[in-house]
Amino acid sequence: MKVRITSFLLPVAAAAALLLAPARCPAQSKGVIVEDIVARVNNQIITLSDYQKAAKDLAEEVQQDCQGCSPDKLQSELENRRKNLLRDLIDQQLLIARAKDMDVHVETDLVKRLDEIRKQNNLATMDDFQKAVEQQGISWEDYKSRIRDGLLTQEVIRREVGGHIDIGNDEVKKYYDAHKDEFQRPEEVDLSEIFLKTTGQNPEEIAAVRTRAEDLRNRIEKGEDFATLAKRYSEGPTAKNGGELGEFEHGQLAPQIEDAVFKLDRNQITDVMQTKTGFEILKVNQHYQAGLQPLDKVETEITDKIYQKKMEPALRAYLAQLREESYVQVRPGYTDTAAVPGGTVIQEVPPTPDTPAKKKGKKKNSLPKANG
Repeated sequence: MKVRITSFLLPVAAAAALLLAPARCPAQSKGVIVEDIVARVNNQIITLSDYQKAAKDLAEEVQQDCQGCSPDKLQSELENRRKNLLRDLIDQQLLIARAKDMDVHVETDLVKRLDEIRKQNNLATMDDFQKAVEQQGISWEDYKSRIRDGLLTQEVIRREVGGHIDIGNDEVKKYYDAHKDEFQRPEEVDLSEIFLKTTGQNPEEIAAVRTRAEDLRNRIEKGEDFATLAKRYSEGPTAKNGGELGEFEHGQLAPQIEDAVFKLDRNQITDVMQTKTGFEILKVNQHYQAGLQPLDKVETEITDKIYQKKMEPALRAYLAQLREESYVQVRPGYTDTAAVPGGTVIQEVPPTPDTPAKKKGKKKNSLPKANG
């Protein structure tokens, strides 16, 4: 079974590939050249294989994010995001180093996140999960390191950047007054789901799935968070996003679902509904009546818009500061689109003949190739 290696994307589009962890070089005897170094970030290196692996992952990510796009659109999106590939790899190393300086620990979160991914892939045990990862040719330790690095960078950004972004009520009201056209809408519902599948199951198994769904609904009614339960237990593709489905107008949903959700108010949930492929519980996150939406119904949406608008420049400013305080070198031929003025590059060294090289003309700042 193929396990999708979940990317921990930062809350800004500019950091799309930031959380790709560098691969480890295999052990080699001393002095054996393994591969080229693309960049050095303090005492860490980004190798050519790291860069190539990140490019491959980015292509898969774009394919996933742009399903149904034309080939030209896919290529355009890939080229646009590839421009910042090395920048994002360097950013990641800077953030991981900062996490160490701040003594950030995420081991408890790592265990929870691995368990969430296991459940999303319908694997019974962590041993099954590990086997599924290793069957893809990925070391279990490297896989965990990738997830850990993502959590570390997220925590640094939360503390150092997101925690300093303030959005006041006056700012929300000002945005609302200036963008009222955005909030002129037909009647819509914003939905989230918890889905438990029954495809290929016998009647006894289907009955057991219904019991599980009813239990989840009861837990929600007693106050447990819908999005958290969706991440842990939902078996649909929306699980990783807390079950978020999006907004729907009349006529865009199956009649059974439309009849159930359009009579509900904000934060209400449906009964357990059986479909052809499983059982579903839907939550109405918001119910917009036709016309201009009142401020209280779109306040969270506006706050999110302002936060995202502020987050990207704030994050880039923070990362620029980390670059100023760090030692970053990039090999010629590769571009760090966030390089600070006066930054250094890795100097190329001409091939060394078999005879011992003379000291004359040797470049002091050149970097060797990566050794195991």
